[in-house]
Amino acid sequence: MTEFPTDAILITIKVASFSTAISFAFSVLLAYVMSRRNVPGRRIIDSLCTLPIVLPPTVLGFFLLVIVGRRGVLGAWLAEQGINLIFSWQGAVLAATVVIFPLIYKSARGAFDGVDRNLENAARSLGANEVKVFFLVSLPQARNGIIAGTLLAFARGMGEFGATLMIAGNIPGKTQTLALAIYDAFSAGKDTQAALLAATTSAICLAILVSADWLFSPSRQG
Repeated sequence: MTEFPTDAILITIKVASFSTAISFAFSVLLAYVMSRRNVPGRRIIDSLCTLPIVLPPTVLGFFLLVIVGRRGVLGAWLAEQGINLIFSWQGAVLAATVVIFPLIYKSARGAFDGVDRNLENAARSLGANEVKVFFLVSLPQARNGIIAGTLLAFARGMGEFGATLMIAGNIPGKTQTLALAIYDAFSAGKDTQAALLAATTSAICLAILVSADWLFSPSRQG
């Protein structure tokens, strides 16, 4: 009977959920600032935020090891704080966060650029401060693009492999995600199990994409 690693599914969902939440918080805030403020070095910052899309995940994993690895730039400091990201699920979250960050950032940036500035100025003229303008005008107006990017990022986080393998390893029951479990099963000649896991991963990601398409279809938007 084919074994089905349910732990891998739970770890995958946990890693994708945490990484999406962290990426969402940082990328939406940064996208808003980049859209509304004349930030020095704007093009360079924008390119750096987009870079994870084009870099191979193993390169991202290498950079993360250089920064947070035990011998990395922040390795000694993290160890003093009792934080160990290597070979842990938190490390997998860090890797996935970096990989999916551009997906939310680019969507949010485009969505904020499309918001009518007159609405924001009208809110300011009525006494709203910048925080209220952001939460009551800009964010609601840009929500469709942000949510679409967030769902895409979650689906991408479900399938993250290269950076996760370099930072968190492939430890069953601890850091092994669905993508890593597929690699493990295929390497061990367990083709049926690999096919089952691949089908499961594809079904979950497809469901997310179909849901996003349905949610933002023109007929539903009116």
